[in-house]
Amino acid sequence: MAKSKTKRKAGKESAERRHIKTFWKIFGGFLAVVFLLFLFASWGFFGSLPDETSLENPEKNLATQIVGSDGVMLGTFYKENRTPVKYEQLPDHLVNALIATEDVRFYKHSGIDAKGTVRAVAFLGSRGGASTISQQLAKLFFTEQVSRNKLQRGLQKIKEWIIATRLERRYTKEEIITMYFNEYDFLNQAVGIQSASKIYFSKEPSELTTGEAATLVGMFKNSSLYNPLKNPVGVRNRRNVVLAQMAKYDFISQDVKDSLQAQELNIVYSPQGHNEGIATYFREYTRAFMADWVKENPKADGSKYDIYSDGLKVFTTIDSKMQEYAEEAVDMHMANIQKEFHEQNKKNKTAPFRDITEEETEKILDASMRRSDRWRIMKNAGKSDKEIIDSFKEETKMRVFSWSGDKDTVMTPLDSIRYYKGILQASLMSMDPQTGEVKAWVGGIDYKHFKYDMVKKGKRQIGSTFKPFVYATVIDQMHMSPCDTLPNTPYCIPAGKYGLLKEWCPKNSGGKYGGMLSLKSALAQSINTVTARLIDRVGPQPVIDLVEKMDVDTDEMPAAPSIALGTPDVSLYEMVGAYSTFANQGVYIKPSLIYRIEDKNGTVLYQNVPETRDVISDETAFVTLSLMEGVTQYGSGGRLRHTYAGGNSVYKNAVTGYPYGFTNPIAGKTGTTQNNSDGWFMGMVPNLATGVWVGGEDRSVHFSNTAYGQGATMALPIWAIYMRKCYEDESLNVSKDPFQRPDKITITTDCSKWKEEAEDEKIPDELDIY
Repeated sequence: MAKSKTKRKAGKESAERRHIKTFWKIFGGFLAVVFLLFLFASWGFFGSLPDETSLENPEKNLATQIVGSDGVMLGTFYKENRTPVKYEQLPDHLVNALIATEDVRFYKHSGIDAKGTVRAVAFLGSRGGASTISQQLAKLFFTEQVSRNKLQRGLQKIKEWIIATRLERRYTKEEIITMYFNEYDFLNQAVGIQSASKIYFSKEPSELTTGEAATLVGMFKNSSLYNPLKNPVGVRNRRNVVLAQMAKYDFISQDVKDSLQAQELNIVYSPQGHNEGIATYFREYTRAFMADWVKENPKADGSKYDIYSDGLKVFTTIDSKMQEYAEEAVDMHMANIQKEFHEQNKKNKTAPFRDITEEETEKILDASMRRSDRWRIMKNAGKSDKEIIDSFKEETKMRVFSWSGDKDTVMTPLDSIRYYKGILQASLMSMDPQTGEVKAWVGGIDYKHFKYDMVKKGKRQIGSTFKPFVYATVIDQMHMSPCDTLPNTPYCIPAGKYGLLKEWCPKNSGGKYGGMLSLKSALAQSINTVTARLIDRVGPQPVIDLVEKMDVDTDEMPAAPSIALGTPDVSLYEMVGAYSTFANQGVYIKPSLIYRIEDKNGTVLYQNVPETRDVISDETAFVTLSLMEGVTQYGSGGRLRHTYAGGNSVYKNAVTGYPYGFTNPIAGKTGTTQNNSDGWFMGMVPNLATGVWVGGEDRSVHFSNTAYGQGATMALPIWAIYMRKCYEDESLNVSKDPFQRPDKITITTDCSKWKEEAEDEKIPDELDIY
């Protein structure tokens, strides 16, 4: 009996040992299989792993950054809107939110969280996953498509674990966190924390509050599900989970958690498409510049840089504040003057066109139809001209531009063309005349709807803004003084002279003649007959030679005396560059916009070298400035000095921001072209030269009278509003000092007698059509 019990006990112990051995064999086999799986995966049996180069440079598809002179990012070019930040730019509460929510033992493991893995396996993921930040980063970098097949996904997971451990060996914990924030896609063109901060909260990552940081970290779980634009309730709930995790691990107190959880999301959606944001026209100029630059400047291996994915940095001369002030000035005045333009067109049967026949109107509309995207698309689809034209006469739903915001409406495409023709356009360029650095560039009123850049691409007749070049030539060659006088009487240049087929007899606006006028008075009043006398003294060619030295395109500028009154078509870019010569003591400096280009590692690829040339003496430049100061003291730009409100309906309805009350020295010139088609104002202080143009897309779109259509009404207010904003921002250091006087000057510039003369004549606003 005893033996039997002993045998049964021994058998039981033997069975237990066998079970234990079996367990360890199975467990050992499992470990062996896992080991082999990892070993084979590391050898690439289940698909290639990233090589050392890929691990060394894992970040891809980096946007090219356009950076302003003050360090503010103006925009990006991208396939993915990703701009990397450094760890130092990440606030502590942002990093803490990530750690608390995604990987609380991040600083204790080497890529794989053993405790989390065991928990995930034991509870089949019901108590949380085991994926570490390093593994998630490996997934973002090297798993192009997450498999839905469980076996294949398991193999992908193994590869991600291997990559995670390699990343941990190669990078610090801070670098891994930074790469994770830089890589994640937060949707809505927000790839990486920099773009996400800007797009969802309109601020830099370093400026994020704890609540905002928790909102973005909450999106890591599934940005498609937790999309602030489509699922704000879910996003808020997820944010509150993140805040709870932060409180659980003592990153914030319970009181702070409760307070933040009660707050709204406060999303400030700021899309960063190519049509939105600051300096849109300048960014397009930069894109074209870079597209040409990469063709001529290949990488060391001979391949071309990709401006959309190579992470280049383009450092520009644009000052973000000045750019903002310029855009605000354009918006403020153009919205106001457009109201007046629409009001005056209510009784215009050919609106928005004037002074053209019905046949000419049809030609304009037909040409616009044929240039449109609609025409091109339908033509490519095989439609006949008749079918396309008929489609332009069918009413359809559309969204159109208005100064109160885009509006939904129903109209025919042909009517939409006529509608857009009636929208006045504007451009502004501002540069430092001593350095050539362009500080502000506004190519139009709205890049989304009007993409043609009127700073550099567009050329328009310049009216009386050309006259200072005639005066400068006379001063340079004949040593005339601003105080010298000429008769204000009708003047003709006979046929045959300068190749004229018939005599040329320009008229003064308003038909006002009589007496003698100093040169300063004549320029201030924009007297055409005096300008005609001056160009007849020196001839048209020396004037052309002068502006050519200032980089104005003269290929199509005829050597005819009529150029004195502004008949040539010139771009605003050329005009500002040329005028800056006067403020730079006679030295022309080419406007510069891009001064350095770096690759993603900070290696300098391009450095701008300023282009300069001597054009006129410092004395001639100073005397010309003295002449133009008269324009803003007593002439057509005199309204810059007014300190009182009031005036006629023009001031009340169209001179936006009036009165301006400037007291500092300003050299300037207004310009108005035939039929009031173009309004110009060029204004300078010692360290800033700014030009403004306003007009319709077509020359037949204009005001009916010069009181509204002159440069002093159409363009000068933009300059005044912009400069007032610049002066209010003392950090910009825009000068209020007098222009620098040359050490040696032989020409008299103090015309105190002229001042009495001007006051006696009660100089009116400019009416300088020709």
